[in-house]
Amino acid sequence: MSLLLVALDSTVLHVAVPSLTEDLRPGPIELLWIVDAYPLAAASLLILFGTLGDRVGRRRVLLLGYALFAAASGLAALATSPAVLIAARALLGVGGAMIMPATLSVLRQVFPDRKERAVAIGVWSAVAAVGAAVGPVLGGFLLEHFWWGSVFLVNIPLMAVIWPVARLLLPESTGDRDGPWDLLGAGLAALGILGVILGVKRLGGGDGFTDPAALTALAAGVVLLWLFVRRQRRLRHPLIDMSMFGRAAFGTSVGCIVLAMLALVGLELVAVQYLQLVLHLSPVAAGLRLLPLTFAAMAAGLTGSRILHRVGPRAMVCGGFVLTACAVLALTAMGATDRPWLLTGGFVLLGFGLETTLFGAYESMLSEAPPDRAGGAAAIGETSYQLGAGMGIALLGSVMNAAYEPGVRRVPGVPEYAADQATHSLGEAYDVAGRLGGPAGQTLRAAARSAFVHGLHVTLAVSAGLLLIGALAALCLPRGMDTARAAAARDAVHG
Repeated sequence: MSLLLVALDSTVLHVAVPSLTEDLRPGPIELLWIVDAYPLAAASLLILFGTLGDRVGRRRVLLLGYALFAAASGLAALATSPAVLIAARALLGVGGAMIMPATLSVLRQVFPDRKERAVAIGVWSAVAAVGAAVGPVLGGFLLEHFWWGSVFLVNIPLMAVIWPVARLLLPESTGDRDGPWDLLGAGLAALGILGVILGVKRLGGGDGFTDPAALTALAAGVVLLWLFVRRQRRLRHPLIDMSMFGRAAFGTSVGCIVLAMLALVGLELVAVQYLQLVLHLSPVAAGLRLLPLTFAAMAAGLTGSRILHRVGPRAMVCGGFVLTACAVLALTAMGATDRPWLLTGGFVLLGFGLETTLFGAYESMLSEAPPDRAGGAAAIGETSYQLGAGMGIALLGSVMNAAYEPGVRRVPGVPEYAADQATHSLGEAYDVAGRLGGPAGQTLRAAARSAFVHGLHVTLAVSAGLLLIGALAALCLPRGMDTARAAAARDAVHG
């Protein structure tokens, strides 16, 4: 339930942006930070809180995360200015960073048997998929009946139920407490990840790969992460055991998570725009169109353990990538007219294939980590997820823009200044067309719509290519699952 709320909160704001913009009147930069404060804070602090849980207790960090998440939700719901809402969203991100790795690392302790743990990870991943997809639908329902703050306020009663249940039922667990906790290393990791994710997010918009602020943030983040890795290799008691990346299953699993999210999130962003701006569906209707993806992902999560035991990690992750690539290629048949059966079938294959990939990758990664490093390993997995998502928006967003722009740059009968403005996005092209009016406006609108569909097809093709690269990378994973005896021997060596 806690993971459901965190995943839900990462997407529920999307449909509330128009309402809160009308109420709080944020500027363009403030609006950007309202949206980005949560994922930036969460992603940059995952390693810090994941490794802190290994030291002071995973349940303790989880309970503190619950309390902070509830308090920040109340602050966000009652915010009367953009600055307060930005601060509340950042605090929600801090709470989310405490909750996410703790939920996964607790599974490593509560389910030491790999078969049982695989079932638990299946439920965990299915819940995450449900939360992310239900967010826009729930947000749309709440906005139809209440004010925009209700999308945050709903968290409080649910957290009030979860906190005492978790305190009563979850056992406390810690990892290796030898040596001091590396506070400097935690700071380097947090700032480095913040720089990288902020950089790749900015690369996906504005001036793209010529944006000096984006390149500076990205370069600074890379340098800080290099310093972090160098420091961890030298410490006797590091935050992150870098030797884990030397194991093929662990390093490959992390790479597969990045590639899967890189291909999916940028594609999902484009798909939502297609549903709303090309097919003219409402936000709620667009969210409902994506529900088949959610149900398929749930099915993959709940059956993942059985698939994993039957075919092994290599075939599962590789097959998931191939199935997802086939779904993406099938969706290239989308055009300017609605084809609901094509969309439904494509989204079902996409959801099942992607969740199969992520299930196998997360299970392999977590099983390769020693029990006393479970929090750090879970944080690495969640950070990879966030990093892949940010890179996907930057890369596939840039591909989409590059393919879309030529189609509206020179449209017969449309003034050059209007065409210039229309190159920024399909939504802006519609606004410009509305202001122009007459035949010129209709021509620009049709050209922009056609250019967007062309850009969508190019983006889908690039996404499919990335997924096939992921399938090749997955061939480095083990063919079968370790036996309990082999896993215990490995844990004894590395514990």
